[in-house]
Amino acid sequence: MATEIERKFLLASDDWRPLVSRSEYLAQGYLGGARCSVRVRIGGERAWLNIKSMTLGAQRLEFEYPIPLADAHTMLRELADGPVVSKTRHHVRVGRHLWEIDEFDGDNTGLVVAEIELDAVDEAFDLPSWLGEEVTEDARYYNINLARQPYCRWESR
Repeated sequence: MATEIERKFLLASDDWRPLVSRSEYLAQGYLGGARCSVRVRIGGERAWLNIKSMTLGAQRLEFEYPIPLADAHTMLRELADGPVVSKTRHHVRVGRHLWEIDEFDGDNTGLVVAEIELDAVDEAFDLPSWLGEEVTEDARYYNINLARQPYCRWESR
């Protein structure tokens, strides 16, 4: 069984930008589910199906499978529940960890979130100076919720 351990943070500054090793544009839509999110994601010429438990917090079940790109486009167009969430993902290495910094567009323009995947819930990692508030426990920042209640509709940001 696959388990994802991930922590999310807002950004305090743009000092991470010179450290970016690569970036990719991603588009994803959700196919619904009460106990899990089923996501179709396209990144460049690749596509995959991702199933993630709806558990709040740093640790969740996660399964991911590659799928044909044409199938992914059809699923996003015909089956996605709500708007597609799109973003540019920037990769930044700090120490032995890789940070993924998601810069959202569309209805989520202005939102930038840094994520780090860990091997254990209590694993130590460096906190770069450009990190801001941790939002791991705030469900608003989960991508599935950004599809349902985009950042542009939040009353308090």
